[in-house]
Amino acid sequence: MSVSGENIRNIAVIGHGGEGKTTLCEAMLFCAGAIDRMGKVDDGTTVCDFDELEKSRKSSVYLSCANLTWKGVKINLLDLPGFYDFEGERNEGLQAAGGALLVIGANGVIPVGAESIVEYCLRLKKPLIIFINGMDKDNADYLSTVRALKEKYAGKLAPIQIPIMENGKMQGCVNAIREKAFLFRQSGVEEIPVPENLREQMNAMRESLMETAAENDEVLLDKYFDAGELTKEEIIHGIRLGIASGNTVPVMAGSALFNRGVINLLNEIVTYMPQANERVNTLAEDLAQDKVVTILPEENAPFAAQAFKTTVDPFAGKTTYLKIFRGRLKSGDEVFNSNKNEKERIGQIYLMRGKKTENVPEVSAGDICAVTKLSVTATGDTLCDESAKVKFSPVYFPRPAMYMAIGAEKKGEEDKIFAALNKMKEEDLTFTVEKNAETGEILIGGQGETHIEILARKVKSRYGADVKLSPPKIAYRETIRGSAESEGKYKKQTGGHGQYGHCKIRFEPCDEPFIFEEEVVGGAVPKSYFPAVEKGLRECLSKGPLAGYPVTGVKAVLYDGSYHEVDSSEAAFKAAAAIAYREGLKNARPVLLEPFCRLKIVVKNDYLGDVMGDINKRRGRIMGTDAEGEKTVVTAEAPQAELLKYAVDLRSITRGSGKFASDFLDYEEVPRELAEKIAAARAAEKQE
Repeated sequence: MSVSGENIRNIAVIGHGGEGKTTLCEAMLFCAGAIDRMGKVDDGTTVCDFDELEKSRKSSVYLSCANLTWKGVKINLLDLPGFYDFEGERNEGLQAAGGALLVIGANGVIPVGAESIVEYCLRLKKPLIIFINGMDKDNADYLSTVRALKEKYAGKLAPIQIPIMENGKMQGCVNAIREKAFLFRQSGVEEIPVPENLREQMNAMRESLMETAAENDEVLLDKYFDAGELTKEEIIHGIRLGIASGNTVPVMAGSALFNRGVINLLNEIVTYMPQANERVNTLAEDLAQDKVVTILPEENAPFAAQAFKTTVDPFAGKTTYLKIFRGRLKSGDEVFNSNKNEKERIGQIYLMRGKKTENVPEVSAGDICAVTKLSVTATGDTLCDESAKVKFSPVYFPRPAMYMAIGAEKKGEEDKIFAALNKMKEEDLTFTVEKNAETGEILIGGQGETHIEILARKVKSRYGADVKLSPPKIAYRETIRGSAESEGKYKKQTGGHGQYGHCKIRFEPCDEPFIFEEEVVGGAVPKSYFPAVEKGLRECLSKGPLAGYPVTGVKAVLYDGSYHEVDSSEAAFKAAAAIAYREGLKNARPVLLEPFCRLKIVVKNDYLGDVMGDINKRRGRIMGTDAEGEKTVVTAEAPQAELLKYAVDLRSITRGSGKFASDFLDYEEVPRELAEKIAAARAAEKQE
């Protein structure tokens, strides 16, 4: 039988890179008996970091799922990568999870990655628990870490534990709500009397928790005002309401590496985090009624689920991860994909524990599962009962922030690489592959250097093709700022009919890419040769006089010339036009143009000055700023050539908190000194 939603908790384990998320998942799985021994990230033996790339990096790259059972409750853990470049994986996991477990180190500060997660959860009212990890370390500072959290998120934080410290190490904890103390033993948790030196602190914490619980429920608030006291059960009830509404964030502590405080954490997840059947804020579009409706997690209602992740294995094929929001899903069911307007047949249903799978006949509302070999379903798609068609909001994926040119190390493997990348796009919607029509390069766009390097390594490890990456070429252009007249004469005698074409052309700037006109008087050049002159000029526009870049913004006027009754031909006039072009553009004050981008940068106010100064150093200009609380949105314009690694540089300047989006704006003139360097580099490139 499938597990009922009231006995399911879906928890996204998330935090800044290196804080111990995967190790904490490992400890929870071990405590629950789901695994026999705890693996280590450094050894590549953990359940959740099972991919070879993750083992070599010693950090999470992909979202992974693992389930355990604790006190009769199934907990689906979604271990999410912490590095900035893998935001897409994080968004997939948070879409499916009913709550989040944020892991931070006991360092007395809040990591930038943790800040963005808390802000995300508070904004979307996603239930959240904070686990302060690393309490075994010599420099662990629980009190300072809690103080930093309280200062940042005033009125939200609700610490429910007091660490019992000995020789600088956390040996146990006091639970302020239950008024009990526990020591961590190898055999488990041992209950002890509350230490006298912590009793006053426990009472103060309990009083604070009582106030927090009362603020989340009007009935409790009235009782608290009247009696000045709430029972343990009432405090737990009030805290649960606060967590569910996003008003309360409980804080716990421990050491994932040494499995301290993990049992207490599992107990509190079961106690406080919302049951899967309590999720009430899931909205979808009802396609029959053409309106937005709330999807309640009812097991006996028409089926509705969302594909929140896709993996593609060269041998095993495609696996689709589903979050069941309503109804039941059974092997053999025929379901409807409302995004593709097609039917899908469900084969075997799996529960995931890292790379290991468990076959199950069905799953119910609130649960998470995986299915294989769906033909049309992609990440973000909705699967539903055909009699009750709905469509969920898509998973948000950030646009690429950085581009690299990609090619094959070995000749003949280009098609193999592009086929591999297209398959990989099914499982990662945060990167793109496109051809730059002007430079001829194939560009791969991702979230940063690490993301693009991981994609290149994946092509090698999965599909056996070596990839080379290089900075993309800038699509410079050339134009003219002045007017010039030029004469082109092509004369060739080869015996028999010769070749003769003669034209005089005036070149001048214009606002269109290219304009051709004629002002020939008296038939100096017959009209039948006008198209040949225009064609000859257009063919020349691909190379300018400065550095051989495409030319734009030129008006060419044919005003005179001559012809030969016998020797003139279209080919001769094309050649004559090319001669006139080369001489004419040299004398028309040619200049180099570069693409400019419009930037929208979101930055914390603390870093605003540094970011604006950096834009100025990049030959950019600030167009405006718009304050939004603790952040400012900066609108700027800057040359594309100065932004090739801006994703990396912005993170460095803002300690990872800054984000930006860019779009092509226009072409602008390159400063003379820089243009000379670009032309010299172009000439050297051609010689090579």
